[in-house]
Amino acid sequence: MPTSLKRPASSRTVWGLTASTLVAATLALGAPAATYAQDTSPAPDQEGPAVVDADLPLAVFGIFFSAQSSEQLEQALAVLEENWSDGYYAPLIEITAYTGSIMARAALFDFLERQSGQSLGQDFHAWYQWLWNQPEAITADYADFKALLYRPIDPRFETYFGGRQPSARIRLDEIRWGGVRQDGIPPLRQPDMITAEEATYLDDSNIVFGLEINGDARAYPQRILAWHEMFVDTIGGVEIAGVYCTLCGTVIPYITTVDGTNHQMGTSGFLYRSNKLMYDQATQSLWSTMRGEPVLGPLVDQGIRMEFLSIVTTSWGEWKRRHPDTTVLSLNTGHSRDYGEGIAYQEYFATDDLMFNTPFNVDELDNKQEVLGLRFPGAPNDQLAIDTAFLNSMPIYTDQVGFQDVVVFTDSSGANRVYDPQGIAFAQYDGGSGIVDADGVAWSLDEDALTADDGRTLPRLPAHRAFWFGWHAAFPETRLVQ
Repeated sequence: MPTSLKRPASSRTVWGLTASTLVAATLALGAPAATYAQDTSPAPDQEGPAVVDADLPLAVFGIFFSAQSSEQLEQALAVLEENWSDGYYAPLIEITAYTGSIMARAALFDFLERQSGQSLGQDFHAWYQWLWNQPEAITADYADFKALLYRPIDPRFETYFGGRQPSARIRLDEIRWGGVRQDGIPPLRQPDMITAEEATYLDDSNIVFGLEINGDARAYPQRILAWHEMFVDTIGGVEIAGVYCTLCGTVIPYITTVDGTNHQMGTSGFLYRSNKLMYDQATQSLWSTMRGEPVLGPLVDQGIRMEFLSIVTTSWGEWKRRHPDTTVLSLNTGHSRDYGEGIAYQEYFATDDLMFNTPFNVDELDNKQEVLGLRFPGAPNDQLAIDTAFLNSMPIYTDQVGFQDVVVFTDSSGANRVYDPQGIAFAQYDGGSGIVDADGVAWSLDEDALTADDGRTLPRLPAHRAFWFGWHAAFPETRLVQ
């Protein structure tokens, strides 16, 4: 298991396995093209794909991993050209990212330019982006192609894709391998927690993700969680999976029990629009991190969606001041990592560059500028992103998402908390816990609610931060306040 979280931009050699080892043994078997009933139900954010018949066996694509001469490549390309379908773009572009043959890669890029009329050279990221901005066209056996492509890396990957094409709720060609095996970035399951007094390894300025459920306050330091990207824990008697997508900068705690079933979640090793995909252990379905619902596999279309809760990004000093009885992750995680502040993903966080691109180029904000993301099940087509730099200058900010009014309080540490104002206007906030409304009534802010001196309460609403590019990739129609 790798000890570094540095994900390769392209992975042609993985843990000593060459690309030909990864694929040739499977694709060269000459498996016939699979046939599946076309799925006519569109994904939440796309039109349904055009599934085209493909007469070519998967072995034709395996040649680009195993060809020993330019003549073999020319013959394979001639077969492709003669039987051309736009559904071949996806597997061919995917092959360019993984074939270890420089000769094959160059031949494929030249062929792609001739077929498409594009001049994108040998930049497979650019080819991916071009592909994702075309109407989705995939062959009937494209999911099986992906199953065979990734099976040698981790046999469990085959289950994600094999025979599952009809169940996809996102574009299959946008599901990219992130460079690790299943749970290769190991989640923390029921991790050791210690008291605030025992957490001498933390400085007050260290970033933590804090949440409180039924009076149980927990802090998960970014310096630890960035190495694990998920914690599975019981907080206040509630089973929680807190998923941290370091690439898109978001931490979301989900209640994993839905209709009496507790879904045991893990890290799939795959990404969608630079956002990690989760999986559940029982069915190996892939789940969207941003939406908390299955997007590929047996659980799709069963109406399953995990409820997500509020979490706050703040400093350890501020969280500890507000919650002196909090517990916090212990360094005793069972894994050997350098848990120093800012060590994990240091290079990635230091620039605005992306490791995995998306279909979009955003210029309203820097890619990794943090926004506060707001969305509610009652308004599935409305999302709001608020620039956190803007909120730092607006301690009290009011807005609306769908029919839901919201008020955002930003404290002296820059942490954001969102509540349902229920028609009450607020006039003053001291940056801590003290609030005064327009009628002069004093309110107290805590993690669950706002509480007035006269006993009235206003509930907390779920919200979380994300990098702007990541939020926009998940919700392209979002409204932005900056």
